Amino acid sequence: MEPKGSVTFRRDGPLPRRSLGSTSGLRYGSFVDSLSSLTPKLEERPAISRRRAHIAVAVLCYVNLLNYMERYTIAGVLLNVQTFFDIHDSTAGLLQTVFICSFLLTAPLFGYLGDRYNRVHIMAVGLTVWLLTATGSSFVTKSYFWLLVLLRGLVGIGEASYSTIAPTIIGDLFTGGQRTVMIAAFYIFIPVGSGLGYITGSSLASATGDWHWSLRITPIFGLVGLILVVLLCPNPPRGVAGNNHHDGNNRSSYLEDIKYLLKNKSYVWSSLGVTAMAFLTGALAFWMPTFLFRAQVSRGLRPPCTTGSCNSIDSFIFGAITVVSGILGVCVGTGLARWLRDKVPNADPLICAGGMLGSVPCLFISIFIATASIPATYVFVFTAEVLLSLNWSLLADMLLYVVVPTRRATAEALQITVCHLLGDAGSPYLIGIISDAIQKSKPPSADWSFPSLQYSFLICPFVGIIGGIFFLMTALYISDDRMAARQLVEVDTSPQGPTPERTAEINIAQNI
Repeated sequence: MEPKGSVTFRRDGPLPRRSLGSTSGLRYGSFVDSLSSLTPKLEERPAISRRRAHIAVAVLCYVNLLNYMERYTIAGVLLNVQTFFDIHDSTAGLLQTVFICSFLLTAPLFGYLGDRYNRVHIMAVGLTVWLLTATGSSFVTKSYFWLLVLLRGLVGIGEASYSTIAPTIIGDLFTGGQRTVMIAAFYIFIPVGSGLGYITGSSLASATGDWHWSLRITPIFGLVGLILVVLLCPNPPRGVAGNNHHDGNNRSSYLEDIKYLLKNKSYVWSSLGVTAMAFLTGALAFWMPTFLFRAQVSRGLRPPCTTGSCNSIDSFIFGAITVVSGILGVCVGTGLARWLRDKVPNADPLICAGGMLGSVPCLFISIFIATASIPATYVFVFTAEVLLSLNWSLLADMLLYVVVPTRRATAEALQITVCHLLGDAGSPYLIGIISDAIQKSKPPSADWSFPSLQYSFLICPFVGIIGGIFFLMTALYISDDRMAARQLVEVDTSPQGPTPERTAEINIAQNI
């Protein structure tokens, strides 16, 4: 019996109606035949013990925590950085944009390599690049802002290797309900790591009086993570968790992989939904502490920041909110998915849609209530982040069960590329540009630093609505595409190979 949460497939049942790409692009002779001809028997591979699999997930979670801590440390000390380098909002937003752009541009490369070569080795190389460049960025002096931007870009290259490949390893260690739980454990460290990035960054900057020290903490712990990855993480055969065992390498061409993914409607719509979510969360994560600080300055509750050491209590509080709301949201989202999945086949995208659409009024209220009550603003920001965090683990799980194992790293990489390119790569910079443009259009005598940032934030609720619609579209196709992906794997890995009847069935499906 399969674990709870997995989908069974009846070989003698009718062929399900699915999206155009559910099976197209997987023609025998290019993918199925090339894999089945060299696939060894499952018994020939030493099994990965449950204990070792859990240790591997713990290590991957630890590095994911550091990954997001490092990513948002800059946001936690953004006021200090702006004052230190004397830069405007748009220039400050460029720091995150360059980081994300390098991240997304190299993700497809790591996805291609991750489907074909040893994933642990690839992660180790990427983590080494991340450690060296992150450490180097903490020594940049006042006259070399361009060097800080360059090093932030190189940090993104290192992180791309890990974020692209780590979820696929978890997908090959567990299946069904267990995989859902492990993916949830992995993705819960996105908000937790992000929140700790604000907290540790702002705390170290306050304690030392120098924001540079905030960039030195994660490389120290990152070195430990690199050693643990090399020593304790296995590179399981792709698909082995569900007894859909492959020899470990994808021999289809990269173009075939792309065609397969683009014709998988569940994957395409969910990727667009992730993109909208990335736009929204990227903007909030980078600018919200600064927004809250300026709101209090505008109300006369706090003096403006004029030195390189600014009051960082807002970053600390926002970090704590991110940690708590992230843990709560991921746990609730995972619990809802496990409870509803057997009753509602398309529960995952519906929960994601509900989280996105539910966050919209909370965001809208928090933008305007900041001028009246800071505590109320924190309440609505917390609620919005809980609703958005419902999606984290479900997004990864959906990708894993609608994409065949040997194309998951490529799928993960392309989704990362799209969601960052059109999402959080541009949203911090775009909000900074809008804020600067509003300030320049107003008389110089008035202080528009807070209202300009406030009005530029209005784009976020609008994007949240669009993201909710994308997830509703995903719900239309997710059940059929999940079953189709399972069908392809079963045909590919059956001992006797594809029968003429099954081959004809696949060919018919390719034309639906």
